[in-house]
Amino acid sequence: MSAPPFPPPTSPAPPGGTLRLVLGDQLSHSLSALDGLDPLRDTVLMMEVRDEATHVRHHAQKIALFFSAMRHFAAELAAQGIRVDYVRLDDPANSHSFTGEIARAVVRHAPARILATEPGEWRVEDALLALREELSIPLEIAPDTRFFATRGDFERWAEGRRGLRMEFFYRQMRRDHALLMEGEEPVGGRWNFDAENREALPATVQPPAPPRFAPDAITAEVLALTAREFPSHFGTLDGFGWAVTREDALTALDHFIAHALPRFGDYQDAMRAGDPFLFHAILSPYLNIGLLEPREVCAAAERAFHEGAAPLNAVEGFIRQILGWREYVRGIYWLKMPDYARSNHFNATRPLPRFFWHGQTDLACLAHVVAETRDHAYAHHIQRLMVIGNFALLAGLDPAAVEEWFLVVYADAVEWVELPNVHGMALFADGGVLGSKPYAASGAYIDRMSDYCAGCRYSPKEKSGPKACPFNYLYWDFLDRNRETLARNPRLAMPYRNLARFDEARRHTIRADAARFLDALEPAQAGRDW
Repeated sequence: MSAPPFPPPTSPAPPGGTLRLVLGDQLSHSLSALDGLDPLRDTVLMMEVRDEATHVRHHAQKIALFFSAMRHFAAELAAQGIRVDYVRLDDPANSHSFTGEIARAVVRHAPARILATEPGEWRVEDALLALREELSIPLEIAPDTRFFATRGDFERWAEGRRGLRMEFFYRQMRRDHALLMEGEEPVGGRWNFDAENREALPATVQPPAPPRFAPDAITAEVLALTAREFPSHFGTLDGFGWAVTREDALTALDHFIAHALPRFGDYQDAMRAGDPFLFHAILSPYLNIGLLEPREVCAAAERAFHEGAAPLNAVEGFIRQILGWREYVRGIYWLKMPDYARSNHFNATRPLPRFFWHGQTDLACLAHVVAETRDHAYAHHIQRLMVIGNFALLAGLDPAAVEEWFLVVYADAVEWVELPNVHGMALFADGGVLGSKPYAASGAYIDRMSDYCAGCRYSPKEKSGPKACPFNYLYWDFLDRNRETLARNPRLAMPYRNLARFDEARRHTIRADAARFLDALEPAQAGRDW
């Protein structure tokens, strides 16, 4: 498609209107900050600021995705006759903080008030609340109505519960929003078809290639800006093909529903070397910046089931990720922050290894996932959880360092969704607030669900010694050193019974193999290893 004009033409706003704030992950025409907009009096403020691009060293493709999508959204608003004050990164007057740019915009437009939608990150909301105390005009923060559940909805669900399990929240959300329901009962008689969604991917099955979108003039300019301004950031811009408009994001949604959803359920936990996308939707970046909304995505999947275009196990599994998991982790984030990020249940302190950045490791699974992450700013959820996250858990890596890495490297990583997924699910650093057990696994799991092990110098069948898969002895070492913390967890009863059968010689070998491997890991040097 041809690029709309950018920057959008602007004219001074008459005094007394509303300054409406749109952040980089709020690119939705239904945004509450845009409700009731008066195009004659109001101004939409959008800004590219260095503080947000560098508070962690975001993947280059992630920065380009955000900036290009923001510029396209601003141009769409302007084409509707809406006054847009868009501050470019290379504007010489740019203060490079969003609070600084709000303050400057107040001087330019003399509004009677500022209207914002709830930010997606605790840090940003905290800064907005601090700014509100300094301003001479009201700064109102409206709820983000694009989600199925408001923050208040989740707080009310959580109140008085001993455990905040996603499954029970998900069932309530299914009832509340009548998705895959027959009256009060779930379609198919079961709430969850996860047990049917764990098939390994046969070599004969070829997934569809996901749609990629050629950069238009706006995106080309942003890619050049990103390369120039952020040359030391992780990742490559080569092959950038993300959707940066709602039109293209809808094309990506249609492609997934038609070509990938029918087999998504069967193979959603599978991994294959050199094939990073498989049958996954790859819609999370568009959901998380606002180009798609969760209601329309879930409705499209449900419609595919009712039309006979996709089986129930695939549709239920996909809807559970959005209606269930995505809404649930957002609820946990806002319920528990900021203390949540500081918990460290296992007192894990090991530095992040260098290979998390350059991918040069003999562990084939990790090498593949890091390389694909570098090239695409993407890895699917099992690669993140059961390869990267599993290794970080077993190796006792510092949760804050791992969480920062995840926030840096993935195009869909905004903190409200990234932090609980990594801190709670992958690392169990919250001690069980989010998950009922750690997602720890040996090399056998990776071997069963992927073809990575076939090209690895280590063997998942070897339990000890130099040829053994490190995941094998790291798994038992993790259970052994955290026995006091985990042994009473009923979901770990079987592995602890097996561990109890090991004689002291085998335990000594496990501890020695784990110590040898972990001591040989080179710690990352910030900013130098990519």
